[in-house]
Amino acid sequence: MSNENYKGEGVMNIAVFASGKGSNFSAIIKAVKKGSIKASLSLLITDNPKAGALGRAKRAGVKIAMVKREDFSDKKEFEEKIMWHLKESKIDLIVLAGFMRLLGQGLTQQYKNRILNIHPALLPAFKGTQAIKDAFDYGSKVTGVTVHFVDEKMDHGPIILQKHIVIEDKDTPSSLEDKIHKIEHKLYPEAIRLYVEGKLEVQGRRVVIIN
Repeated sequence: MSNENYKGEGVMNIAVFASGKGSNFSAIIKAVKKGSIKASLSLLITDNPKAGALGRAKRAGVKIAMVKREDFSDKKEFEEKIMWHLKESKIDLIVLAGFMRLLGQGLTQQYKNRILNIHPALLPAFKGTQAIKDAFDYGSKVTGVTVHFVDEKMDHGPIILQKHIVIEDKDTPSSLEDKIHKIEHKLYPEAIRLYVEGKLEVQGRRVVIIN
């Protein structure tokens, strides 16, 4: 099972990593409050003191850990501090929601198959931070959203869920972004729910959903 490393008792503890506005974080908060994700949203980790996610966490009563990269001499020390916070809060699952840093091998190995990410394109197409713009500029007729497990490579781990959308002639980069976000806010909570309920099984590059 994808959550085979889950050793906790009772409710699973989730940490969200975010660097920006936190709209996906907000969707996760709503899903937890509604009870569709039966887990504890225990921690927000951010590297940005101006992140919009901070206000969302405070309003939801989610514990915050500020870990700024510039406070550490290297990436290893930075991620060791992150792992300290994860262990202190007994985190079982990490959810990346606009965290603008590539995670190192130490963290990805420690939490193998326990880190999820959402990407605004149909991987393996249009990797990287400008995926919506890249798909639009390329003239793609179809794009979408991917939720996947995270490994040490960018936008590379096994795919959990994907949903496509058609890029219409009348679309602009802004309207396409709005469409993508609407899908993200539904697809990400669904993937997290499947993980928490133990319904995901990783088989090499494939993720099987167990009914």
